[in-house]
Order: sequence, then structure tokens, then C-alpha cells
Amino acid sequence: MRIISGLNRGKKITAPANLPVRPTTDLGKESLFNILNNYFFFDKVTVLDLFAGTGNITLEFASRQAIHVTSVDSHQGCANFISKMAGQLNYQNVTVIKGDAFQFTERCKQKFDIIFADPPYDLPGIEKIVDNVFNNQLLNPDGWLIMEHSREHDFSQHPKFYEHRKYGKLNFSFLVNMTEE
Repeated sequence: MRIISGLNRGKKITAPANLPVRPTTDLGKESLFNILNNYFFFDKVTVLDLFAGTGNITLEFASRQAIHVTSVDSHQGCANFISKMAGQLNYQNVTVIKGDAFQFTERCKQKFDIIFADPPYDLPGIEKIVDNVFNNQLLNPDGWLIMEHSREHDFSQHPKFYEHRKYGKLNFSFLVNMTEE
């Protein structure tokens, strides 16, 4: 894993082998950020990273100077690793929460510009994350929810669905809290 751009461009991140994770590939991450770069100024966004794992996405947004990144993962080792890396990279804009992403999105009162969710591909009920985000109004106007998922999931029928991108086995579905124009 490496940080693609920003303050720590090119920095390699090596996560402990014992973490139960499947990090977003560098190709997938680079493609994702190329898309987002066309819609957002990274230094003006707040971000929520659900099922954060190694913090790959969290650290990328922090390197690009997001206003704030909240990183949520239920595994203590993952939360510890993200905290450690954010500290080593001197990212003051990262908050790490050890907790369940489903419960977090049910109880959260904060709004975000970008929410990225990368649940385990075989985790049942990931659609509940989409429902929680929109039912609890966790996105700012024109905010984006990005779901990373396997090909078995299809969010195209959701009323907030915007676009789907596929990179090998990696799928991103973009759902947008569109404002009226």
C-alpha cells in the first residue's frame, strides 16, 4: 500500500499481516481519487471511512488535507494501526473510532461530504449501510456515499444511485445526496 498524493505522496504503508483486511488496491484507490478529484476540493471536505481496515482510504484523504476524516472499524488491531499511522504521519485531522459501522451510522448525528464504505465482501446486509446513511441524513447536500463491493451486490435501483465503476474484481457504487438545481 502507498499514499498516492498529498503531503505524504509515495509513502509506503505496511500493515501487520495479522489484520483481517482486504485493502483497496492501489489501482482501485487511484481510480477512485481520480474520479473524486473532478467533483471535490479535498481540503474542503469532511470524510467518514467505514470498515476502515488498514486506514488506506483514511490516510489518503488525510494526506490530501481533508478538513477531517473519521475512521471507523470494529477490529481493535485495525483501529490501533490507523491511530499509530495517523500519529506517525502527524495527521491532526483524523479521528479513529473502534466500533461497529452499522451502529455508528444508526447513531451518528454528524454530516459528511464523502462517506466511503468497504465492508467485507461476504458480509450480509451491507445494504443497511446505504439505508442508514440516507435515512439518518449523514451526507451534506451533494455529498457522496461510495460503496466498495463485490459483483454480487447491485445498488443501481436505489433512488440515490449515481454511477457504478468496475476495476477487475473491485466495484464502486456511487450514491449522491443530490440537491435540486
